[in-house]
Amino acid sequence: MTDYSIITKTIIEAAKIREDALPLKNEECRSQFFFHPHPTEKVFLFFHGFTAAPYQFEPLGKTFFQLGYNVLVPLQPGHGIAGDWNGDNPPPLPEDVEVYQKFAIEWLQVAKQLGKEVIIGGDSSGATLAAWLALERPQEISKALLFAAYLGSNLRIVNWFVSVLPFYYEWLNKDNPGSHGYDGFLIPALRLFLDLGQEILDRVENTPASPMLIISSKDDKAVNFHEHQDLFKAVVKYQPKSWYYCFDKDLNIPHTMMTEAEGNEHLDLLITISKAYVESEITWGELQKIAQVMLKGKSFDTAVKKLNVDRQISADLRIMMETINKQALIDLQC
Repeated sequence: MTDYSIITKTIIEAAKIREDALPLKNEECRSQFFFHPHPTEKVFLFFHGFTAAPYQFEPLGKTFFQLGYNVLVPLQPGHGIAGDWNGDNPPPLPEDVEVYQKFAIEWLQVAKQLGKEVIIGGDSSGATLAAWLALERPQEISKALLFAAYLGSNLRIVNWFVSVLPFYYEWLNKDNPGSHGYDGFLIPALRLFLDLGQEILDRVENTPASPMLIISSKDDKAVNFHEHQDLFKAVVKYQPKSWYYCFDKDLNIPHTMMTEAEGNEHLDLLITISKAYVESEITWGELQKIAQVMLKGKSFDTAVKKLNVDRQISADLRIMMETINKQALIDLQC
């Protein structure tokens, strides 16, 4: 216990010293840690999105902390730094993917000291990084939660734009009051994640990864949810306890889906699905069968008893299955 207390104190103090020296753009950009006074059964390591900061995972991080788990959301290299950033003076985002990969592996080693099993996750490019880590270190990670993973744009012309142009790009939603990150970036800083995404899609066909929850939105104008489905179909072949869900377009859930302030008015549903996945041990096939039984007019309780999976599910799975589009689960064939 003494060693654990020293470890958590060191993590917090080291992050503060490092981030005070930057300095930070604002306090929302600071690394966030939710630590219990003792090691926990599960430890969550989350990676925020490109040009964003740890504030994106505050709602989900607090949720898992309240369930009794330790949570780490470190600030990524080159992010959250104060400055008068613009096209002539772009923010100092890395243009070498190894910077992010080293960062991810180092934080995985930190997380492993804080509990029995590590669950990783990420949003957008952070989800891309988490997917890479789940492929790179599957034996060290029990599950991965991928939200709106950036594997490529939903428009080929945008992929070409990112692949070849060296320009500065300013976000169209930079004035969103829920965003505390950078207003823009040099295209090569994003290109490395496009390349990493394509590497992941190629590699996952023949390489087992950790089980994954992959979440998309049909109203996400930034990424291609069909590539999320391709990723899922490859992962679930090796890890049947992987799940996939795509929010219906009429829910208007944007790419920035991790906070209400950034536009997700259905954040509670995202959190419910995440909790259901983390605390359940059923396979994708079993989840589909529950959906099939419920679509025939049967209750959730009847479905899980009929399938004999009632001891492997969390209380949140009932809420999830009574809320989501169950036909969407059945329609996705693997």
